[in-house]
Amino acid sequence: MFRKLDEIENTFLDLEKELSQPEIFNDQDRYRKVTKSHSELGDIVKVYREYKELAQELENNREMARDDDADIREMAKAEIAEIEPKLPELEEQLKMLMLPKDPLDDKNIILEIRAGTGGDEAALFAADLFRMYTRYAEHNGWKVEIMSESESGVGGLKEVIANVSGDKVYSRLKYESGTHRVQRVPATESQGRIHTSACTVAILPEAEEVDLEIRNEDLRIDVFAPPVPAVSRSTPLTRRSASPTCPPAWWFPVRMKSRSSRTSSRP
Repeated sequence: MFRKLDEIENTFLDLEKELSQPEIFNDQDRYRKVTKSHSELGDIVKVYREYKELAQELENNREMARDDDADIREMAKAEIAEIEPKLPELEEQLKMLMLPKDPLDDKNIILEIRAGTGGDEAALFAADLFRMYTRYAEHNGWKVEIMSESESGVGGLKEVIANVSGDKVYSRLKYESGTHRVQRVPATESQGRIHTSACTVAILPEAEEVDLEIRNEDLRIDVFAPPVPAVSRSTPLTRRSASPTCPPAWWFPVRMKSRSSRTSSRP
């Protein structure tokens, strides 16, 4: 493990050296890649350096514990007793930091909260959950933008969808997805009975924007015109109801419905 940590520290030093070169700013893609790698390795290197410093202090104090001076020996023993418990903790921390990371950990997220079982109390619980996540985001310096929300009549939220952006948002919140349940005496209860209500929370990593070009010649358009009874023999009624449009290679249909009319023609 320590050989790998030495390699990580050397890579970190190489990245620092590269970032100190002025010409790196001429290539913004390379600059972003280097700064991201430097930031990811920084946490491991910081803990590893702390570990090495404590390990060196422990070795020095063990040598001092063999000194002829009784006061120096006592001081060294006190230092050893303080340092020794810290090293295993740092080792475990290093092991955790070296685990393979989820490639989505650095992504921003779409947060969706929906009231479930419990009626108005579930809507109040959904509002409480959203306030909790909003305060947590503020604590971490993240930005929260509400995309849509649906309020209930008692001041709760039937549904809220928000974009949360910042540093490693998905890594902190990805395990929040699922059903959240609460048992309490709600504000809507007049007799003091305990209610159980639930909400669903979805944490979705934000998708990256991509440029997509679809040419007209790549599309296949099928027009369906189901028969419609005529109003009279002299005025037949026709209707085109649905037009699936899809690129043949993808086979991803997009269905569109048009409003009924006496006469309709395909553009």
